[in-house]
Order: sequence, then structure tokens, then C-alpha cells
Amino acid sequence: MVLFDGVAVRYGAGPEVLRGISFTLAPGSFHFLVGPSGAGKSSLLKLIYLGLRPAAGRVELFGRDVSVLRRGDYPAMRRRIGVVFQDFRLIEHLSATDNVALPLRIAGVRESDIKRHVPELLAWVGLKHHLDALPATLSGGQQQRVAIARAVISRPSLLLADEPTGNVDDRIGVRLMYLFEELNKMGTTVVVATHNEGLVGRFNHRQLRIENGTIRPFDPTTAAPPPDHTTPDDTAPDYAEAEQQESA
Repeated sequence: MVLFDGVAVRYGAGPEVLRGISFTLAPGSFHFLVGPSGAGKSSLLKLIYLGLRPAAGRVELFGRDVSVLRRGDYPAMRRRIGVVFQDFRLIEHLSATDNVALPLRIAGVRESDIKRHVPELLAWVGLKHHLDALPATLSGGQQQRVAIARAVISRPSLLLADEPTGNVDDRIGVRLMYLFEELNKMGTTVVVATHNEGLVGRFNHRQLRIENGTIRPFDPTTAAPPPDHTTPDDTAPDYAEAEQQESA
């Protein structure tokens, strides 16, 4: 799905932000991209979604070397990737429904299908009473869920999430992770960038750790199992309750 071989990143004439980055992401895998704020997680995600070109090394995406892609190849490639940006990037004059429907309309999906699927997904993430709401009227956590719904509505081959739980409390964050896991079970490769080590410790997924500008893979399945912090209340994503808490 994704291959990095000796990749380096620098901005302008500055020093390398990342160097010697090598890893692969298998189809259907789930990885956390971890490291402190400023470590380069967002830069690495930009390389994957074609928002940044490497200063050195090779990046392959869906089996194609991105260095030889033409600009005309980018739209089709990006349509296979869902991205949850750290700053949401919702379109302010569009409702929650229209923000989520945007990738489907760009792809030419029939309006009858859009009207059926978009409200279903928004209801699933606890926003069934906010279908017509503009982003400015929603809380940070609600905007985050609209952004996530927009990223997953087209069932992308690859989902990249940059600090997707940064604007919600830990309880909501865990529930959002369940949404990503459900999508992963349907075959989507998932990469979640976060500095929330507590959240990472609750899920037994592989990790890519950025340390000193390079990356160190870590597979928790070969290490001691993490402590089980799961409670009965955490076993299903009860977004309706979460929405009531936010409204209160």
C-alpha cells in the first residue's frame, strides 16, 4: 500500500526535518504514528497524501513511484485516500451534510445515494440532529466528527488521521478509534498520528515512532500486552450519549 525507502524531508534550505525514513504499510493494516508534538508526524502524512515531495529517497503509493507521477495523476490517486486534518478544513458555508457529501459529489456519485448514505453516517457518529448545521455552530468535538465522516464516507483504500482526538476528551477519543477500527475491518489501511500515548496504549496496533528525525517501527503484539483499561461503557460507540454531554 505504502513504501518509504530512505526518505528525507526539508523545508527550503533548512536542515532535514526527517531523514532515513524507511517502512512499509501492508494493505488492511492499522498503524499509530507516534511521537511528540513537532516531531514530524504531519510532514510524514503530507508525503503520503501527495502534499509534499521528498528531498531524498523513494515513496511508492499503491505500487507507483510518486516521483514519476504527472500532476494529472494526482486527483485519481488522492480519491483513494481519506484525510482527517488536524485543523478540520471544513467548508464554512456548507452544512454538515454537504461537507460530508463533498467527496461523493466530486466522484460523481448519484444524488439519491448521497441522500441515503450521508445522513446514515452522520447519525452513526452522533450528529443526526445536526445535519443542516454550519461548522461555526458546532462544538470542536462535533466538527471533528464531521471531518472524520467526510474522510470515511467514500470508504477510502487508505485513511490518514492527523491528531483526530486532539479536540475531544479521552472517552470520545476512544469511541472515534472504534470507528477507525470498523473501517479497518472492512479493508481500509489506517494510519493515526497522535502524541496521546495513553490512547495508543489502549489499542494493540503496530506503531511507527518518530525519534530524532527518523522512524522506529514497533509491534506491540510481540511485546507484553498493554493493561486492559476497557470498561463496559467503552465497548461500543454510544455517540448519542456523547452528544448529550457536549450539548450540556
